[in-house]
Amino acid sequence: MSHPLVLDEMLSDNIASELRARGHDVIALVADPSLVGLPDDEVLATAAEMGRALVTLNIKDFAPLDQRWKAAGRGHAGLVLMSSKTFAQDRGFAGAVIAALDRLVATEVIRA
Repeated sequence: MSHPLVLDEMLSDNIASELRARGHDVIALVADPSLVGLPDDEVLATAAEMGRALVTLNIKDFAPLDQRWKAAGRGHAGLVLMSSKTFAQDRGFAGAVIAALDRLVATEVIRA
């Protein structure tokens, strides 16, 4: 069984839908208007409450946030930090992200 994921708001619900079609438990923040625009700390807290690893391209904010949480003894269900250098913002973006996440959740343990 795959690790449940929540996609940060820069990742579309179409990506989540395709991953669900492949048998993965994935939701997108953009699918729930009450979750759009939340501060990063609240996004991570929401993902933690859901028991879902957060997938984000926002490395510059979430990597330090993760360190602050660890220093404070707070836990979450994991972070998947994706680089826009690896996943170019072009027509192939969604397909590349889908393929990478499909492989990741099918074969890897996501650590908090």
